[in-house]
Amino acid sequence: MSKTYRAWAPRQSLLLPPSPLEWIPQDHLAHFILDVVDELDLSAIVGQYEREDRGYPPYHPKMRVALLLYAYSVGAPSSRKIEKRCHENIGFRVIAANAAPDHSRTSDFRRRHLDELLELFVQVLRLCQKAGRVKLGHVSLDGTKIKANASKHTAMSYERMKKEEARLREKVAALLAEAEAVDAEEDTKYGMERRGDELPAELARARGRREVIREAL
Repeated sequence: MSKTYRAWAPRQSLLLPPSPLEWIPQDHLAHFILDVVDELDLSAIVGQYEREDRGYPPYHPKMRVALLLYAYSVGAPSSRKIEKRCHENIGFRVIAANAAPDHSRTSDFRRRHLDELLELFVQVLRLCQKAGRVKLGHVSLDGTKIKANASKHTAMSYERMKKEEARLREKVAALLAEAEAVDAEEDTKYGMERRGDELPAELARARGRREVIREAL
């Protein structure tokens, strides 16, 4: 039996505008991230969900991976900031198709699939290098295009590529470690279930908010 996921269709047409992708320019990083994730092999992650028959339909692993990849690329390691930006930031809204995954579930996903995410993110950075892309959001890369051929320099090129892959692996590991450290610090500061930027209860609802404002005035 195939696993059921929550609907996630970032390319689904809407009335205004015709497509969410039209909210952002053609050269926006979100386009690149969505196209890359479409080509990644996520079977190691998806397979774990397929074996679970019970529970509320989860967000699709593709969306989860795309969202984390985009967030870490633009310097947003905090799961709370990712949730907030899914409400407020157009790039995040396009990636998540107008969903806003809870920060605690986002950090749980990262911890659960840490090894798989490390490998996937390294693949993406290698792809960027091969394409001659010198940056992925805020992540700087060596812009030299990597070519593999049968020349007499193949051995040297292979050794250089192995060293470069090790460097990329260290970079990704550092990004994931930073995300874990930030989430742990914010969990201690705000509590596991709170984002930290919530309005007080009396200001959270429109009616109560107006009463407080009128009283203050």
